[in-house]
Amino acid sequence: MRKTFWHFSVAVVIAAALCGCGTSGATNAKSDAPGGGGGGGKGGGRRGMGGDVPVTVANATTRDVPVEIQVIGNVEAYSTITVKAQVSGQLTDVYFQEGDFVKKGAKLFTIDPRPLQAAYDQALANIARDEASLGQAQANLARDTAQARYQDTQAKRYADLLAGGVISKDQAEQLRASADAMEQAVNADKAAIESAKAAIAASKATADNAKVQLSYTNIFSPIDGRTGNLSVKNGNVVMANSMDLMTINQVEPIYVTFAVPEAQLPAIKKYMAEGKLPVRARPQDGDVKDEESGVLTFVDNTVDVTTGTIKLKGTFPNASHKLWPGQFVRVILKLTTQPNAVVVPNQAINTGQNGSFVYVVKQDRTVESRNVVTGARVEQDMVVNDGLQAGETVVVEGQLRLAPGMRVVVRDSSGGGGGRRGKRS
Repeated sequence: MRKTFWHFSVAVVIAAALCGCGTSGATNAKSDAPGGGGGGGKGGGRRGMGGDVPVTVANATTRDVPVEIQVIGNVEAYSTITVKAQVSGQLTDVYFQEGDFVKKGAKLFTIDPRPLQAAYDQALANIARDEASLGQAQANLARDTAQARYQDTQAKRYADLLAGGVISKDQAEQLRASADAMEQAVNADKAAIESAKAAIAASKATADNAKVQLSYTNIFSPIDGRTGNLSVKNGNVVMANSMDLMTINQVEPIYVTFAVPEAQLPAIKKYMAEGKLPVRARPQDGDVKDEESGVLTFVDNTVDVTTGTIKLKGTFPNASHKLWPGQFVRVILKLTTQPNAVVVPNQAINTGQNGSFVYVVKQDRTVESRNVVTGARVEQDMVVNDGLQAGETVVVEGQLRLAPGMRVVVRDSSGGGGGRRGKRS
C-alpha cells in the first residue's frame, strides 16, 4: 500500500514539472512575438526588431534658385585665317615666332621682291613710252591740221580761178585732191592719239597689277590672334595660292559652341526676348575660379533631326585666354532666377513606382512618404516645385530601412545618436 502511494506521488511531481516547463516556454515565445510583452506595445517602427530607426534629417528651405541649363560645349575660334602666299618666290624673312600673339597689320613674311620689282619698273617704263607716243601723235595732228587748212584754202582759190577760166581744170583738181589727202592725214593723227591714250591706259593697268603683285611680297596679319605652326621655313620657295604658311586663330573674343535639347528652345526664346542671356564656361577639370563669363549670341535656325538638339553659341571676351580653341568645357546657360524656391538636399529625393518622393518626419517622430515634383538641381540641392513646404523635415540618410508610419530617431551628420533623438514612449 505504501509502495503504491510512493509511486503515485512521484508521478504527480514529474507531471507538475513537465507542466511548468511547458508554461515557461509558452511565456517566452509570447514575449518574443511582434506586439507581445516585454518591450511594450509602443516600441517603435519595427517593433521587437531594434526599436526606432536612426536617420539623418534636414529641413526644407527657400532660396532664389537660378534656372540653368548645363551641358558640355566646345571652344571655337572667333575667326580663323589660313595665311597663303599670293605670289611665288623665295621666303626671305619671317618676323614672328610660332605661337606668338600678333596684331592686325603686323608684318609676318617677306617673299623675294626683286622679280616683281623689275616687272613693276618695266610697266612704269612702258607708261613713259606710251606717253611720249601720245605727245608725238598730238604734234603730228597739229602739223597736219595746219597743212590741211592751207590746202583747203588753196583748193577753194583755184576753184574760183577755174570758174573764171584762168586755170585749167586739171590744176584745180590736183589742189582739191591734195586738200582731201591732208584732211585724211588729220584723221589718221587723231586715231593715233586715241591709240596712244589706250596704250597708256593699258600700261597703267599693267603697272597697277605689277604694283599689287609686288605688295604681295610682304604678308601682313589680317586679324589680331595667335599664330600656329609654321609649315614653311625661311629660305624655302613658296608657290602662289597653293601652300598654307600657317594659321592664325582669333581668341579675343572667342566662341563656345554647345547644343541643348529642342525641348529647351521655347524657354530660351522666351528669355532671350527679355534680354541677353548670360553664359558661363570653364574647363571640365576646372573650378569656379576658372570660369569665363559671356553672353548667348547665336541660336541656329534648324534643329538637328538626328540628335534632337539645337546649336547655340556664346561669345566670351576671353581676356585671360583661359578658353582655347578646340577645348571641351562645361557650359552653364542661365535662363532666369526662380525666387523663394523650396530646396532640399539631393539625397532626400527617392524614386518609386509613382515617381519622386521624400520621407517627411512628423511631430510624433513617425515618417510619411510624400510624392513631390522636382525641378532643377542646384549644386548639392534639389528644387521641389510641389509636394513640400519650407520648414518641413525630410530624411536624407537611412531611407532604405524606412516604411510609412515607422518611428525614427535623429542622429547627427557625424553618425552619432545625438541630434533630435526624442524620448521613447
